[in-house]
Amino acid sequence: MSEKVTSLRGMSDVLPEQAAQWRALERLWVGMMAQYGYGEIRLPLLEKVALFKRAIGEVTDIVEKEMFTLQDRDGEGIALRPEGTASCIRAGIEQGLLYHQTQKWWYQGPMFRYERPQKGRYRQFHQFGVESFGFSDSDIELEHFLLVQRLFRSLNILDAVTLEVNSLGSLAARQVYRAALIDYWEKHAESLDSDAKRRLYTNPLRILDSKVPEMQPLIANAPQLQEYWDADSATSFARLLEKCDALGIRYRINPRLVRGLDYYNGLVYEWTTTALGAQGTLCAGGRYDTLVEQLGGKPTPGVGFGMGIERVLLLVEQLNPMHIDTRPAVYVVFEGPQTETVALQLSETWRDKLPDLRLVVHMGGGSLKSQFKKADKSGAKWALILGEREIETQTVSIKWLRQSDKPQHSIAQTEALDWFSQYLQGNEE
Repeated sequence: MSEKVTSLRGMSDVLPEQAAQWRALERLWVGMMAQYGYGEIRLPLLEKVALFKRAIGEVTDIVEKEMFTLQDRDGEGIALRPEGTASCIRAGIEQGLLYHQTQKWWYQGPMFRYERPQKGRYRQFHQFGVESFGFSDSDIELEHFLLVQRLFRSLNILDAVTLEVNSLGSLAARQVYRAALIDYWEKHAESLDSDAKRRLYTNPLRILDSKVPEMQPLIANAPQLQEYWDADSATSFARLLEKCDALGIRYRINPRLVRGLDYYNGLVYEWTTTALGAQGTLCAGGRYDTLVEQLGGKPTPGVGFGMGIERVLLLVEQLNPMHIDTRPAVYVVFEGPQTETVALQLSETWRDKLPDLRLVVHMGGGSLKSQFKKADKSGAKWALILGEREIETQTVSIKWLRQSDKPQHSIAQTEALDWFSQYLQGNEE
């Protein structure tokens, strides 16, 4: 017996019942993006490794440990995309869509990171993302907050999430803070874990994001970024929070929030929940005003976020499960040499006229009794019967599968469309 083939670790199937929930969430998301005037961009799964090294930073966890990389036949390093921002910018520069222009884009699809798989963390995961270019004022961040808040409210999970915000300040202020932080870590080098020691001189801010329990007292006493803000950074952040208050956007200032990617400046934020354990970040983003220039474009401000679809669905399932009826309304059964063709012809006509009607035609042969068993198992509300008598009289018989008190009855084939229309309007008798 051949060895059973299994999926790659951390890469999961989405089965039909689950896919219906994904599709419902995607429809909600796509509708919201149209409401807010965002255009969809579809990005390749593969990009040059150099793109992510330049954008994300060579000493980040993503580049150092998590990217899926390979070489093409010409020896060039390519990677399965670990995030969407760098690809959006690459596309915008390549197509000449960013300089002296404003763009509001959204995307969705799989991302890939080589991490330890666990609930809410996968090696192939899926994101919704938004990237906005050419907007230097904080009004665009406010719009991002509002649309995420609207999505979470629509899913009835808003009360279970918290918007955490912080500002990284200007690049100059961060350099001063970085030096102060390195000095602090050096004085406590014996208390640093191996990851912190590795990051000490390459990415000292990321040590603040450590979840190691033994590191928390040291982190709590570290210099705070706010102490090194310049006046403009402090004023901009205060004004943003005032606008959030005016718009009813609830938030919590998290002075230790720095985000794991090197390209952020100014505002950074995360929407988090305590209901999913360790994997509590649902959505995260911020401003990256120098990244377009860093990747070879002209200076262009940018801001965006990514949202984990799996984690959102996990929270929805835990707090407000979606009950999506994917069962057919009608299951067509037939018996006799002429009936199969008629059943298929009539079903195509009904689908043409009533595209919202969920209708299944029996496949695979079998007796009428076995067909009724499959019709019942499908969860359909009605079995629609075509036998030789129905073909001769140009009728169809309708059998109620969920209500035994309603008798089977026949109607003319020409009346079936009206009968189905009443069903779709909830007026069936």
